[in-house]
Amino acid sequence: MKRLPRRLRHGEEATLVEHLGELRARMVVALLALAVGFIVAYIFRGHLLHWLNQPLPPSKRKPVTFGVAEPFLTSMWVSLWAAFGLALPVILWQVWSFFAPAFEVNKQRIVAAFVLFATVLLVGGVAFGYFVALPAAVHFLTNFDQNHYTILIRARDYYSFATIVLMAVGVVFELPIFVLALVRLGVLTTAKLRRNRRLGYVVMAAIAVALPGVDPVTTTFEMIPLMLLYECSIWLAVLMERRWPSRELVAPEPS
Repeated sequence: MKRLPRRLRHGEEATLVEHLGELRARMVVALLALAVGFIVAYIFRGHLLHWLNQPLPPSKRKPVTFGVAEPFLTSMWVSLWAAFGLALPVILWQVWSFFAPAFEVNKQRIVAAFVLFATVLLVGGVAFGYFVALPAAVHFLTNFDQNHYTILIRARDYYSFATIVLMAVGVVFELPIFVLALVRLGVLTTAKLRRNRRLGYVVMAAIAVALPGVDPVTTTFEMIPLMLLYECSIWLAVLMERRWPSRELVAPEPS
């Protein structure tokens, strides 16, 4: 049985063929993880669809389809997205393992901490989207001008909308990572962030409008966490900026 690809140590030399072999092995591992995730998601697709249908009004929690192949294709599409979510930790780990040797050991720890923090924020964003943003958006849209329409919810369109909303809110919650990365790279400073706070709020509002969302409710529920996360990012960056220079000063010089 072939062993999993070994992560190279920092500074360890390898030929181009060895790098390509490692890349191919890691791509195979990622694809296998995606395949396993798809099998698991497809087996439990009934539970997954039931979970996605919960934000819908009680009388419309069984979306309609309009084609012979649409039930099959819709279930496959939902299972594929769920599989990507399940396999994402393995995929990210393979990507990180391939690029990690380019970083020093202490830098690897910093990046690993950022990845862990980003994962927590992503899970929090998806949870916020599912329990807060998506139900509010669905309630607004399905009750808008209901006296003038016979509202039928198509499965394919609803699951696409739900996926986009959850992904958009998840990306919104990654804002602290982007701000901290820009401060760490020296592109931004906390003094500049605090001085241009109002401009930052305008930018956050523009991002919320640009994110997927066809209704004001979804946009609002994307804008509110953006504003709060932006403010939290400033103060978190202030805390981290005070620690980063001192950490570099005490770092041992290379012999």
